Amino acid sequence: MSIVVTGATGKLGRHVIEQLLEKVPADQVVAVVRDEAKAADFAARGVRLAVADYSAPETFDGLFSADDKVLLISGNEFDKGRVGQHKVVIDAAKAAGVALLAYTSAPGSLTATLADDHRGTEEAVLASGVPYALLRNGWYHENYTENLAPVLEHNAVVAAAGAGRVSSASRADYAAAAVAVLTGEEHENKTYELGGDEAWSFAEYAAELSRQTGKEIVYNAVTAEALTGILTGAGLPEPLAAILAGVDASIEKGELVVSTGDLSRLAGRPTTPLSEAVAAALKG
Repeated sequence: MSIVVTGATGKLGRHVIEQLLEKVPADQVVAVVRDEAKAADFAARGVRLAVADYSAPETFDGLFSADDKVLLISGNEFDKGRVGQHKVVIDAAKAAGVALLAYTSAPGSLTATLADDHRGTEEAVLASGVPYALLRNGWYHENYTENLAPVLEHNAVVAAAGAGRVSSASRADYAAAAVAVLTGEEHENKTYELGGDEAWSFAEYAAELSRQTGKEIVYNAVTAEALTGILTGAGLPEPLAAILAGVDASIEKGELVVSTGDLSRLAGRPTTPLSEAVAAALKG
């Protein structure tokens, strides 16, 4: 049996591979990548590499074996038909008769456009008949802490989320849950709603940034339309800007508060506090 991780050199994929190497021998781990050079560090540690692309179905022919456990990390090419890309992996997993197909989805409560591809992929997973685990990942701390430059430049957190709250967690936390499912037992045909232990508001986030930087950073609540304009002005394509503004609208409605405790239970530890992620980002 191998544990196969798609998108292995992405930001989440790297965390998953690193944590798998703490639990299983390297030769049991297969990293599926588009660019072999980006995974040279994994190969040097004994991880097996497979070169394949969601947009090239033939590259997945024969990639999986019966009894493999596969983690399908959702693609990030919003303009290339992600459900179709994911189906390439699902079809290959079905053809091989894999033991488990885990998929990084979105919270069941999320109605924003961002969730549409995830719902479509979940339907394809269920229709395939392959034993599955749906890892409905909530929001990542890093969605905010990796983009601190404009916040620190303008001393303002700008969002269209009103007083809404987010129970985010770190990528490493979500990776720990995925690794627990891939290396554990009795996760077949389960759905996990994953989010951080503590929900926070953007006013609280601004206050935490103020505390750690010594600057006065405010929360500037704007409309979804205004946020779309700000993001496109910063260079984001308008469709992506609209998707992100739609997520903020969902946050205002409480759709990114995930209070099941599934994430800390699977990870076997409390989730990373937002304050720690802020501290790490400011150091970096």
